[in-house]
Amino acid sequence: MTIWSGLHRRSFLRWFWLRVVTEWRRATVYVPRWRSVVRLSGLVGRDRGREYRPRLRRVRSEGWRDRVRVRMVPGQAPEAWEARREGLAHSFGARSCRVRVLRPRVVELDLVHSDPLARPVVVPPLGGVEVDFRRVVVGVTESGRPWRLRLLGAQVLVVGVPGAGKGSVLWSLVWFLAPAVRAGLVRLVGIDPKGGMELGQCPEAFDRVVYDNGPDAVALLEAVAAQVRERASRYRGVRRLWTRSAGEPFTVLVVDELADLVAYQPDKGLRERAVRAVQTITSQGRAPGYAVVGLVQDPRKEVVGFRHLFSTRVALRLDEPGQVDMVLGDGVRERGAAAHEIGEDTPGVAWVKQDDRREPERARAFHVTDGDLVELRDYLTYGRVHEQPDDGDQWQEAA
Repeated sequence: MTIWSGLHRRSFLRWFWLRVVTEWRRATVYVPRWRSVVRLSGLVGRDRGREYRPRLRRVRSEGWRDRVRVRMVPGQAPEAWEARREGLAHSFGARSCRVRVLRPRVVELDLVHSDPLARPVVVPPLGGVEVDFRRVVVGVTESGRPWRLRLLGAQVLVVGVPGAGKGSVLWSLVWFLAPAVRAGLVRLVGIDPKGGMELGQCPEAFDRVVYDNGPDAVALLEAVAAQVRERASRYRGVRRLWTRSAGEPFTVLVVDELADLVAYQPDKGLRERAVRAVQTITSQGRAPGYAVVGLVQDPRKEVVGFRHLFSTRVALRLDEPGQVDMVLGDGVRERGAAAHEIGEDTPGVAWVKQDDRREPERARAFHVTDGDLVELRDYLTYGRVHEQPDDGDQWQEAA
């Protein structure tokens, strides 16, 4: 076993060690405590003097979490388990508990013991992955898989307090789109109302960028909205969704602080024009090949009243529990998406919710440093990529 662990640690962990840990925890933690925990938690059913208990189906340990599969009693709903997840976590000695629905009458409890996203994730080599607009890699999930954001046919809203890591999500996205930008397949358009403090770090990535929230920014939004309508009229009867063969670039509009345009702009006329333009792009831009990546700090409805138009929502660190439901949707916090509990020392960690998926996903964006942005500028300007040692192992180490 020692030789196996030294020669190929990954297969050793997967095929031996985690199986041993699984059987040990099943025999010493879950089986002995199961009957008393479900009884005291009120998860049993009784009828005519007979007790019906949820069945412990399977336990699988992955080191940082235990996945416990449960068959619910007849008449029970997953909400009953979601309401008791804190008590279940304490009962089985875990840091937190999440409830996932696998199929009718079967749920799986994720009992989390440690945080696999506690360390920053190193950005992989530039230009090493083919760009897929449906699956743009921006980080890694807590299960070790690549975190992919859908741009084609979707709109993305990123919400987080200052210092939560919105810039990490933004530049990770630009980093992986860089080969397509250089090849002319993608056109990035940016608005940075903060005077260029964020997008001004690499303006070479953008076809056009505005550094305020005044008339120029609103004019840019209206120009993009007009392009959306014009391209949609040309696609009518020809194609239902933009493809590479269309001969036109896929356009991504990046707004670093969306609230400065649609809520905080003191000029009512400019504010209303900005709202109409953004609503047009988000509601009509999916099919003709236009995506919006909006970053905002305040998720309240009076700030961004059209949150429902963003099919992918990313919740970085938030201040209050109620803000989690504002960003990700009602009931998501009860299923374990505790974005308000993300620590200040883990910028870039986020909960992600897509409209076509019931369960949220926890992930961390790549840590893009100032040196990485210098490399990005050189790549887009001169086609030059800095040499990095151990490129072959960098992605595996990051995951």
